[in-house]
Amino acid sequence: MTLTGSNSESDWGAAASDATPSPALETKPPGPGLEPVAFGLIVIGDEVLNGTRQDRHLGTFKRLLSERGHQLGWCWVLPDEPDRLVWHLQASMAAAEPVFCCGGIGATPDDHTRGCVATAAGVGLERHAGAAQLIEGRFGADAYPQRIRMADLPVGASLIPNPVNQVPGFGLNRHWFLPGFPQMAWPMAEWVLDQHYGVAEPLREAALGVRGAPESRLIPLMETLGPQFPALKLFSLPHLGETAADRYILLGFRGRGDLEPAMAALCAGLDAQRVEYQVQA
Repeated sequence: MTLTGSNSESDWGAAASDATPSPALETKPPGPGLEPVAFGLIVIGDEVLNGTRQDRHLGTFKRLLSERGHQLGWCWVLPDEPDRLVWHLQASMAAAEPVFCCGGIGATPDDHTRGCVATAAGVGLERHAGAAQLIEGRFGADAYPQRIRMADLPVGASLIPNPVNQVPGFGLNRHWFLPGFPQMAWPMAEWVLDQHYGVAEPLREAALGVRGAPESRLIPLMETLGPQFPALKLFSLPHLGETAADRYILLGFRGRGDLEPAMAALCAGLDAQRVEYQVQA
């Protein structure tokens, strides 16, 4: 069962409240030259697509990444359908960016992720000795005959520690596979980020609230300023209120490093056109 966004218990074991956390490992230290990374996110579960459960992963992964100077590049929500999972995993494994994948790594018949990962990677499934030891340690004799299936992982997979019930996730081909349960997936994702990606320079944003001018009037200025600051992203986001007084355009720059020169040039351009604006907090 995928149970994306669920707080229910299953063969994954006890809930977070009575779990014994794994020892914290040393995190990768921040470095001034560390490059930011754009991640993909795959959320697996029929229950998300049919509306039985609301996804909780997207917002949290955006926060976890931005806190470390990284960002979310894209997100897919996929059903529990093996052919579709294999097709998308082959596509994401062919790309360069790392990917978090939540859901479908349990032992029930509707959990297809482990087998689909192996197929997409062109490898087989094998009983991972380290995962088997953890599951046996958690469940004892009750690990057999069903729960132990969660130790059948794609050949070459590495383990991701689970601080809630010690049933691990796994990594393969820059992809990090986690349970659908948020209380397990999120601390496991933090471990991956801190161990493998560290902290990069944060993404910053500065914007002006422009009033009394349509977007079409701002396009020439945007076309002029964009090439002057190629390391930054110039954005325009209209806000439509119920009355004219409530309407404005959020115009600004997003990027890493010093935004002040770009914002000064933007203010100068608006001043030259006598366009009203306010600096946004």
